Amino acid sequence: MRRRRHGSCSIPHMLESARVLVADDDPLLLPTVAEALEQFGAQVTCAASGDELIEQLANEGPFDLVVTDVSMPWMSGLQAMHAVRTAGLGTSVIFMTALADERIPSQVRALGENALLLRKPFDLSQLVAAASTLLARRPTTDPSRTRP
Repeated sequence: MRRRRHGSCSIPHMLESARVLVADDDPLLLPTVAEALEQFGAQVTCAASGDELIEQLANEGPFDLVVTDVSMPWMSGLQAMHAVRTAGLGTSVIFMTALADERIPSQVRALGENALLLRKPFDLSQLVAAASTLLARRPTTDPSRTRP
């Protein structure tokens, strides 16, 4: 992720207090994405794999947004979120990828309008814009969003 000073971006109110789950197997990118979202007031939980993503959703959810890498060992972000959708959870999701696989955009679209694709490398403003877009679409009276 390319860094950009957040002074050039207005602080999006959509991220304030949003519960976000970030999943990536890259030990450098995971904390970078988490810290970037925390700068804008998000409450971030991290997962280092697709199976941890599902475990965190089950144990720590609900989340307002999931940000996940497409390519992770054992279970990709796409596989994990497909399982989440099959279980009936419509959590908004941003998929990050550097892969040039032509099937990925259609696989992301198949998960619904609350799923977006973000190509690596990206900068902070692109991540924040994608997160804000999805968070703005979430229903305000969704009973599954009740926080513990």
